[in-house]
Amino acid sequence: MNTYKRATIKQVAKASGVSTQTVSRVINDRPDVAPETRERILQIIQELDYQPSALARSLIQQRSYTLGVVTSGLKYLGPSRTLNGITSMAEELKYALLLEELPRFDTEDIRPLLRSLVSRHVDGVVWAVPEVGENRRWVDEILNDVPIPVMFMTMRPRPDITSVSVDNYQGAVLATRHLFDRGKRHIGHISGPLDWWESRQRRQAWQETLEKAGIKATDNHWVEGNWSSASGEAAFEQLFQTYPEMDGVFVANDQMALAVLQAANRRGLSIPKDLAVVGFDNFAESAYFWPALTTINHNHHELGCRAVQELVKQVEAIHRNEILKTETILLSTELVVREST
Repeated sequence: MNTYKRATIKQVAKASGVSTQTVSRVINDRPDVAPETRERILQIIQELDYQPSALARSLIQQRSYTLGVVTSGLKYLGPSRTLNGITSMAEELKYALLLEELPRFDTEDIRPLLRSLVSRHVDGVVWAVPEVGENRRWVDEILNDVPIPVMFMTMRPRPDITSVSVDNYQGAVLATRHLFDRGKRHIGHISGPLDWWESRQRRQAWQETLEKAGIKATDNHWVEGNWSSASGEAAFEQLFQTYPEMDGVFVANDQMALAVLQAANRRGLSIPKDLAVVGFDNFAESAYFWPALTTINHNHHELGCRAVQELVKQVEAIHRNEILKTETILLSTELVVREST
């Protein structure tokens, strides 16, 4: 039976004709190594398939190179694709992950979870749970007691917290303006669940964009869904009854918009002549709806990547005894025009 034997730093140093300290400098990308020496060492590392010890690295630098990730709602496409971005960037930056999934978005017993992550010596935490209802209430109560940085995602801006979110308001403005530019003047809205901060942002932008154009949006002009296609169908049927003159509709996500396209077709409506439809998310499948869906593109994968990048910046700043300013990072969106408008 073959046994895999790990190459050691001493073997790399001997094969390269240098000291172990020089090999260590190359591994840690230190500048004080001659280019030809660096190239020779890197070649030997590749030939021997040398893998630096993560444990030794963490002991030397007093860092675990591990991040905690707290998430919830992975049954939804958005959170699951965001998690994919988190894992990709962590791997690129050579960080391991400890994943915790909350059973519900509104889980209140947060303190034991954070204590557990701290006890396992993570360098920081990505809080990838969307802001829903009052599930950020714990922040004011216990965040100051957490000795490691926490990077929040998908939450309303706060001056005392660094967070990374999609600019939902800007995206919804793009969607509503596009319908108006297509000559539509009776523009309805199917929102996501309004206990989600993202849903409230999208609905607010729809309403305020119409009002700026001189169109009053009333309660008869919008219906709340729950992100699912089934809720999109029910919301459209209700909206069709309360707003029969509707000639355009901004739907808060692509899954609900898919049901709108089907229900409108079943009613014999011509899209986009009788009803123009814009979604939000630009999931890959939206290009294959019938007709293909005009939607707002934002990159869930990029959102996860950026959160890890910003958290690692904070971790590194702490080890340099620096303090980074808190900031709200909003990732921009773009309109993708297809046949549904």
